[in-house]
Amino acid sequence: MFDAAVASALPDRCVPPFLPKPPKGRTIVVGAGKASAAMAKAVEDHWTGGPLEGLVVTRYGHRVPTRSIEIVEAAHPVPDLAGREAAERILNMVKGLTADDLVLCLISGGGSALLALPGEGLTLHDKQAINRRLLECGANITEMNCVRKHLSAIKGGRLAAAAAPAKVVTLTISDVPGDDPAVIASGPTVPDATTYADALAVLDKYGITEPAAVMAHLRAAPDETPKPGDPRLSHCETHMIAAPQMALEAAAAVARANGVTPLILGDAIEGESREVAMVHAGIARQVLRHGQPVKAPCVLLSGGETTVTIRGKGRGGRNVEFLLALAVALDGVPRVHAMAGDTDGIDGAEETAGALLDPTTIARAAANGVHAKACLANNDGHGFFEVAGDTVVTGPTLTNVNDFRAILIEG
Repeated sequence: MFDAAVASALPDRCVPPFLPKPPKGRTIVVGAGKASAAMAKAVEDHWTGGPLEGLVVTRYGHRVPTRSIEIVEAAHPVPDLAGREAAERILNMVKGLTADDLVLCLISGGGSALLALPGEGLTLHDKQAINRRLLECGANITEMNCVRKHLSAIKGGRLAAAAAPAKVVTLTISDVPGDDPAVIASGPTVPDATTYADALAVLDKYGITEPAAVMAHLRAAPDETPKPGDPRLSHCETHMIAAPQMALEAAAAVARANGVTPLILGDAIEGESREVAMVHAGIARQVLRHGQPVKAPCVLLSGGETTVTIRGKGRGGRNVEFLLALAVALDGVPRVHAMAGDTDGIDGAEETAGALLDPTTIARAAANGVHAKACLANNDGHGFFEVAGDTVVTGPTLTNVNDFRAILIEG
């Protein structure tokens, strides 16, 4: 089911149907995200127009061979100098174009950290510091990207504004709950309805007061992001080419083919990973005891993006935290197996997609001296599943439609 979910969102499948007509002038391909290199290759492989040129920035390890579109690798989730320099080059590439030119923008999850071009008066160090604080405090992706837009010279529609009057066509793979293109990679080509005041409210909510330069920049509110109706974005169009719901439906088809009834709980589930796990565990127990809301054999499927507030010394990871909390809640109940993984192959900052769970997982880890409740208290899901031998390692999948969760209940 996980393989089918990932395959449904691979760029070579999703990009070609949405390629625009070639322009009279130049075609500039830019973009950012964990899938952007694979998207660029798909453009090259299926483009029937004139010459292509451009640059996309992706996460380290996600490069694929291309002919005319340059690929730059940079850090994620905390930005680095390579990402800053690539973002500056991308912004400069789209300036000075005409109405006969086309900017084809390839956007996928992770693009916000990869397009790290600080606004005036800010440094890369400021961006790195605020990213770390937002990651640690449990802010959701919409909140994080609201702040990022207002600290950036390229996000929140600023890239599209710089490209005017050229036509801008954005192809987007969604990794955010609700599939809002203004949130995916902080919407560099999409109008932004949020404000500096909204960004300050996010930081206030989580008690973030540093770096001082960030706070000063947000209070000064030097230049608002382009808003809906901004004439500079009148020649822009955006196409959602892959989304979490597509992935869940692909997984559901695999379940049906194997005689298992799928129940999709939602494609946009948010909240603390351990709290979401408690709800999923409750539904699984209801199936076991009462055959509701569906009879076994069945699989509970869900997507979205949960959060982890780091309070212990573990490595976090929202999928392994979810699965560890699910393990604690189910406590070895028979007939229940589960998987939680990120469709990009990276759970948090780790090079693992997620993990597997079965009725013996807790006992196997305990036999090796590792206890589930202690690991959960320490936010150490990665450590727990490594000892249990249940880690899922896929390597970069070259797409990203957010988290995949499946709870399989035997008949």
